[in-house]
Amino acid sequence: MTRPLRVAIVGAGPAGVYAADILTKSETPVEIDLLDRMPAPYGLIRYGVAPDHPRIKGIVSALHRVLEKPEIRFLGHVDYGVDVKLDDLRHHYDAVVFATGADQDRALDIPGIDLPHSFGAADFVYWYDGYPQAPRDWTLDGEQVAVIGAGNVALDVARVLAKQADDLLSTEIPENVHRGLTDSKVTDVHLFARRGPAQAKFTPLELRELDHQADVEIIVHPEGFELDEASEEAIRTNNQVKTIVKTLQDWALRDPRHDTARRLHLHFLRSPVEVQGSDRVEGFKVEVMELTGDGNVRGTGEYETHPVQQVYRAVGYLSSPLPDIPFDHQTGTVPNDGGRVLDLDGEPLPGIYTTGWIKRGPVGLIGHTKGDALETINNLLADLATMPQAEEPAGESILRLLEERGVEYTTWEGWGRLDAHERALGEAQGRERIKVVPREEMVRISRSAG
Repeated sequence: MTRPLRVAIVGAGPAGVYAADILTKSETPVEIDLLDRMPAPYGLIRYGVAPDHPRIKGIVSALHRVLEKPEIRFLGHVDYGVDVKLDDLRHHYDAVVFATGADQDRALDIPGIDLPHSFGAADFVYWYDGYPQAPRDWTLDGEQVAVIGAGNVALDVARVLAKQADDLLSTEIPENVHRGLTDSKVTDVHLFARRGPAQAKFTPLELRELDHQADVEIIVHPEGFELDEASEEAIRTNNQVKTIVKTLQDWALRDPRHDTARRLHLHFLRSPVEVQGSDRVEGFKVEVMELTGDGNVRGTGEYETHPVQQVYRAVGYLSSPLPDIPFDHQTGTVPNDGGRVLDLDGEPLPGIYTTGWIKRGPVGLIGHTKGDALETINNLLADLATMPQAEEPAGESILRLLEERGVEYTTWEGWGRLDAHERALGEAQGRERIKVVPREEMVRISRSAG
């Protein structure tokens, strides 16, 4: 190939940006377009992580440096499957990498889960992160709230529910989110984990952040705080588990404070059974579990009911199917072999690849995402000799197509204007920045003359 390799990456979150970065560091000359349905880049980092995580800034800075590379072009507000189809991408690019992540809540099949005021965690996360397509209003009118799950998302949801609104003014939360949290009637947040403390899936950093909130007491309920042989072995051999259990034990031994406006309760060995209520959530029924000695659990036949007015399930994310791309609905992933997308017969689709959560499922942290991208890009480069070449690879041709279809795409320069606008909004109120929520407004600012 005498010209640069033309690659489209669908999804401008960490997975897509890391794939682009690895491509630019290869010996193969490349031209990369990062396409995203949102007007702004960064994906999950902008719309899926709690705004009070300080490490977000470091990740954004690293992604920003990659997106500034001359070989990479950001095209936002381009919705794959609507604005462009697979045939379009194959016509204009030699290879296509899908890095669209996971954007849906995994279902929880228990009675009452669909009652009003029973929510998936993703819906709440999108609201407090200012996702343009999320509701503008969120009612927090119940004093008692249940969160189901034992991962980092569950901790994020519980922490934000318990947090005082003004404590988030140092972050980029939109004005409507601050108003919603200011009006919150929540006094007690109950997090329920099906297994024991040594089996929890959250990380020590996220756990310790629970205790860094003003006017919030952390209560670890001793009922269910059990360790079996497998738990003891995990503590001996895994420093992360050791730290988590030690932190929880220290909290469980503390004297009650009785002087806080809100309380965050941690319940272990409690499995969800039923969300109760008629017109809305009125209670949450759980079964008491016991450890079986090997890290698993079984039901005891004993039940508890907690009088809560809202329920948030944080039991995992799922990816959405992609038009014209094979999809495994059971695992929520695109079938692949090392990132090479496979057809219904298990054969690789020439020039089509995947990376990130839609490749492996919604597990793992940033390090796993980088490893995923490296595997996928190494296989893409190994396929160069047999890869079909784009019929119209010129960089301007895709822009002409978008313009002909009336797509108001945004660019990296447009993101710079939006970023400056958000920072100016924050500066006017003594804050670092305020996130712009309406999608139309984001597009207008991004496409303005500056």
